[in-house]
Order: sequence, then structure tokens, then C-alpha cells
Amino acid sequence: MINLTDSAVNALKSAISVSAQPASGVRIAVEASRCAEFKYKMGLAGQAEPADTVIERDGLKVFVDNKSHQHLVGTTIDFVVALEGSGFTFDNPNAKSCCSCGKSFSQ
Repeated sequence: MINLTDSAVNALKSAISVSAQPASGVRIAVEASRCAEFKYKMGLAGQAEPADTVIERDGLKVFVDNKSHQHLVGTTIDFVVALEGSGFTFDNPNAKSCCSCGKSFSQ
């Protein structure tokens, strides 16, 4: 299971509501990275693919492909507002190490 904080859900719903492109949810994925083994990828999506895992929380749909899902089980996604800037954070219990950017990890 992937967990989203209230702050993350609100930020993602806001992004969908102001998007110029029609979106019914958010796609979260893991892909190969040069910095570490994997990196997180997130973007608005029109619909789920047939093999996706679909997570619904407070009216928000999150689409995750099966290959990415195995790397994200137990992950908590948050949206943090700080003096240095705002953005999404990933607390992934499967990550053995993380890059200093916070957006890539190794397992």
C-alpha cells in the first residue's frame, strides 16, 4: 500500500484542478536513474492503464504500474512547505540509501 498524507492529497487535487490538460488522477512511477538506482516520477494522468494498481483517497485517484508498485509498497508521500521551497517527499521503507536530492534511491 502507498500512503498519502492530507497535504499530499490536497496538493495533487489542486494540481489536477488547475491543469490545462484533462486529468482524472496522478501517475506515480519508479524508473532507472543515473544518480542512484531508481528515481521517483509523478505526473497527471488521464486514466489508469489496464494493469495499474489504482489507489483512491478522498476523491483522488493514484495510478501505479505493477513494476513500480513493488518498489513503493509502504511508501508515504507528503507535500512539504518549507523556507527552502515546497515539494513532495517520499518516505520509502524499501530504500537502502537515498541521494541527497531526495528524489532517487537504491534498494
